[in-house]
Amino acid sequence: MRIAVTGTHGSGKTTLIDDFVSSHADYESVPEPYWLLAQNGMPFSDGPTVADLEEQLRQSCKLILDETRGRNVIFDRSPLDFLAYLDVVSAGEGFEWLPDGRLLSRIGRALASLDLVVFVPLTQPDEIAVAIEYPQLRSRVDTRLKAMLRDDDLGLLERGPRVVQVSGSREERVLRVAAVPGGV
Repeated sequence: MRIAVTGTHGSGKTTLIDDFVSSHADYESVPEPYWLLAQNGMPFSDGPTVADLEEQLRQSCKLILDETRGRNVIFDRSPLDFLAYLDVVSAGEGFEWLPDGRLLSRIGRALASLDLVVFVPLTQPDEIAVAIEYPQLRSRVDTRLKAMLRDDDLGLLERGPRVVQVSGSREERVLRVAAVPGGV
């Protein structure tokens, strides 16, 4: 089964993935594109930029599309994350970012190759006890992701993966992912 975990920064995505892989040894996790690109020497701007987010979006699609060995894998982030960030960051820079047809097609193929997208929304009260960078961006991306998943305004989910939202304790989140019918 191919799973991607999506959500804004500081929502608990990586914690969920680590917990899930710890209890499901037949799954391998794939780190988020930012860390893989940084390990390969890509310099990032100080703060989120459209150019950096576009590169992470391309890397996300590449990771998902290149992973074809038929094993159980769980990706930290999906192209949806970067679409939400690009929408919010570009609006803050005074323009509307939209993917061109070729990129949109690649994003659609990447999403269609997944079996499940797990959305980890922000919770009230916030479960993260420490201050998170860019709190307004974090909130806006969470709101945008919710709208994208609800409305599918780019038509990327109609033939794509099942989407499930998880909340609750760490254990409850893992159990919710594991309980998806036809899956884990």
